[in-house]
Amino acid sequence: MARTTHPSRAARTTRTRKATVVGAALAAGALTLSLSGCGAADMTKQASPYAAVGGAKSVTLQLGTWVGTQANVGVAKYILENELGYRVDTVQVDEQPAWDALSQGRVDAILEDWGHPEEVQRYVKEKKTITPGGDLGVIGHIGWFVPKYWADKHPDVTDWKNLNKYADELRTAESGKKGQLLDGSPSYVTNDKALVKNLGLNFDVVFAGSEAAQITQIKQFAKQKKPFLTYWYEPQWLFNEVPMVEVKLPKYTEECAAKGVEDPQSIDCAYPSTPLQKYLNTDFVKSGSDAAEFLKKFKWSKEDQNEVSEMIASDGLSADEAAKRWADKHPDAWKAWLPKKK
Repeated sequence: MARTTHPSRAARTTRTRKATVVGAALAAGALTLSLSGCGAADMTKQASPYAAVGGAKSVTLQLGTWVGTQANVGVAKYILENELGYRVDTVQVDEQPAWDALSQGRVDAILEDWGHPEEVQRYVKEKKTITPGGDLGVIGHIGWFVPKYWADKHPDVTDWKNLNKYADELRTAESGKKGQLLDGSPSYVTNDKALVKNLGLNFDVVFAGSEAAQITQIKQFAKQKKPFLTYWYEPQWLFNEVPMVEVKLPKYTEECAAKGVEDPQSIDCAYPSTPLQKYLNTDFVKSGSDAAEFLKKFKWSKEDQNEVSEMIASDGLSADEAAKRWADKHPDAWKAWLPKKK
């Protein structure tokens, strides 16, 4: 799924950029993966298989197409099932239809939203069929990054004003006589080409082809201790394997973003940061269930999320096993999310 939003819609722009998941097998829009082995890609057309089970304590969670959501949902599912006695159905559904499904009660919760202002206005403020579930505890941000091992030797490279000084070192066969700025999929709608042009940088944006291919390229550069400049985002487990430092671009401002709405090619400032949010179906919240209370209290750090994400994406563990290992290691964290005994 490509980004289709305007640059000023900061959070939404950031999240939908990542609709192509880590791993070639998780192609956006084609996947019907479920952590529990159940579900369909479009929940606006199919309800949870547990919805009709009379008297069952069940919860249906939306599963996005990026590994961070697998980490969130995996841990929430593990605690709900093993500590609170729920049956949890997890269904992959893209961001836009997920809001429709949540409003209709076909899913009970979205645990990581990067900003959908139109849907918030429609479903939260007007229809009131969706209720904010609070902060996830993680700040989402995209930007330009260089490897720490290179930044340590050349500290000034972390200021965009000095990038041209290092353009020759960042040349590749793909970028020709210019330095390379590595991006992921060509389907991503980013500000990078506009930034390169408007900031007068002697660089060419080169697309790896997918997020998985971009990760592979970054790992290859790191293995050889070569310098690189890449478009990347936080939170992301890859930072645990390849430490990177952000390059400071001109400060993000609402004025810059508003200008970008009128002309996306005019963008000349950094990407914004946004606190990631949770949203719950209003009737689900009104039910007063332990599951609803637990999901509202579910809040962790990017370090926690990256720890679980890395076990899934890099170590090859299932989401269930990764969640169990994290829960065994951090009991004080998840016990704080449990509902108070009535």
